[in-house]
Amino acid sequence: MRCLSSVTRVVKDSVVDSSGRQREALRHFLRSRRARLSPDDVGLLATGRRHTPGLRREEVAVLAGVSASWYTWLEQGRDIKVSDGVLDAISHALRLDDTERVHLYRLAGTNPPQPASRSSAPREAPSLQPVVDGWLPAPAFVIDRYWNVVAANSKARSLLGVPSHGQNYLTSFFTEPSARVRFPSWDDMAARLVGQFRVQGARFPGDVRFDNLAEELCRADEAFAGLWARHETCNAARTRVRVRVTGQQGARYEHLILSLLENSDLSLMLYMPMPYAQGVGLELVAS
Repeated sequence: MRCLSSVTRVVKDSVVDSSGRQREALRHFLRSRRARLSPDDVGLLATGRRHTPGLRREEVAVLAGVSASWYTWLEQGRDIKVSDGVLDAISHALRLDDTERVHLYRLAGTNPPQPASRSSAPREAPSLQPVVDGWLPAPAFVIDRYWNVVAANSKARSLLGVPSHGQNYLTSFFTEPSARVRFPSWDDMAARLVGQFRVQGARFPGDVRFDNLAEELCRADEAFAGLWARHETCNAARTRVRVRVTGQQGARYEHLILSLLENSDLSLMLYMPMPYAQGVGLELVAS
């Protein structure tokens, strides 16, 4: 019993330490964001002598539409309930950018809001083409959140059948007859892709474009419709893919899916020839 009690105490202490570190990070973040602003920056009239740079807590509270006491408790890291609306108001008051806003949500222990829908041809596309070209002679390409192709190298197009810029990779995989010939394990690969697309769509519950694309594919291909009806999920970031090159000759690749930090909507698909992948022993995961 003493041993069990000790384990329980260690677990509780660990939880407390983790929570304490998060509250300390929240305190430091809010203070630093407040310190970088002046009353002029936010349209307030500076009054009284200021011993420290930046806005006062009371001024942030006024801008966010909350009580000064409540904001003080938040900045002190007290264990209080915080709504998304209040966090949005504080983000606006402190002039946080998108990255800082997400960071505030996470420090407050709340799931960050999903980014707004973006076009299928983001402005990052030109800068990504050299990235995938630099992966040659192995295939590499980039897709957006809807699996539209943003950039692809020549090997991805010729070997994997990746469609042109702006076209949808999932649609091409299920509707182009050549895909079933190109991939000897097409059935397994199809199930994995549908599961990954379902997981991706769940990240953006308010985005109807995922549902629209799924409905279009259900009408266009019976195999997709059957897999979609099974409601299976898959979030594998590393898989093995076999590709038939000419006749019975084939090639095996390690397929790695990486999220680009600058834009979490974009996924980089890298294919590494199996002998090299096994030797390197990469352990990469998608965020």
